[in-house]
Amino acid sequence: MAKHRSGWLTIAVLLALGILPPIFLWSGQAFYMDLATRLVILAIAAVSLNLLLGYGGMVSFGHAAFIGIGAYCVGIPSYHATYGEFDVIATYSGWFQILLAVAVSSLFALITGMICLRTKGVYFIMITMAFAQMVFYLFVSLETYGGDDGLVIDTRSELPLVNLDDPLQMYLLCYASLIATILIVRTIIHSRFGMVLQGAKDNNERVVTLGYNTYLYRLTAYVISGALCGYAGALLGNFTTFISPEMMDWTRSGELMFMVILGGAGTTLGPVLGSMIFILVEEVLSHFTIYWHLPFGIMLIVIVLFIRGGLMGLVTGRTN
Repeated sequence: MAKHRSGWLTIAVLLALGILPPIFLWSGQAFYMDLATRLVILAIAAVSLNLLLGYGGMVSFGHAAFIGIGAYCVGIPSYHATYGEFDVIATYSGWFQILLAVAVSSLFALITGMICLRTKGVYFIMITMAFAQMVFYLFVSLETYGGDDGLVIDTRSELPLVNLDDPLQMYLLCYASLIATILIVRTIIHSRFGMVLQGAKDNNERVVTLGYNTYLYRLTAYVISGALCGYAGALLGNFTTFISPEMMDWTRSGELMFMVILGGAGTTLGPVLGSMIFILVEEVLSHFTIYWHLPFGIMLIVIVLFIRGGLMGLVTGRTN
């Protein structure tokens, strides 16, 4: 019964995300269309983090670094193409920029993951944050690309059949990407690979005794998660047309974790639901006070203490 309710809620929320934003745009409420686009992009990043946090038990406090890397993989080629440099390699091609974002994010995840996954618990949390801060300060020091002031993307990525300057087409691409990301993660967790990953989360020693190299499974999941988050960063760079190191600060990683925990870690809809609540409540509260983070903190404390499984726990009945 709980799975039945959860399934119907997932369908309802995803249908609402597919129908309501275009209606907002056609009714002249372009602001809400932009809000929905940002929501969907962050939901992709949250779903990617959920693969680690919810299903793998790996609390990454540096996931925003992948968003920043993906965004800069759009901004830097665009910057050089604007000035006529590297015409053959650095172009406005969306395929090139997106593939570059996924490839660089995957490589960064592979290199850092090989080190981070040698640790566990609070040490894993701190080392992921440390690597993210290293990337943060790296881009702060790159004055060519704006440093701390950020970098303006003059021209969005060029994709066949899709005009990213059109708000509706931009949103539909992000929405389709969210659906694809959810299906990818869902397929992974229901495969044998996903079963081993979840088994290692519950009892790593027992899974190792069965002959599985859980380190490689976790590393693979870490790379997949980083690649998906880097793709979200490429979309975010195209959406905002402005990127800065602030995108990959540790506070942004904390916000992604908040979305996953708030909605329900280890569930299909949880990260999306958490992203929706986060963006909407942030938008409402920020109009009243600059200290809007305080209610979020109280909300997270209540969720952790009294509602097992986040907001999805209310649907499935998993409450303390």
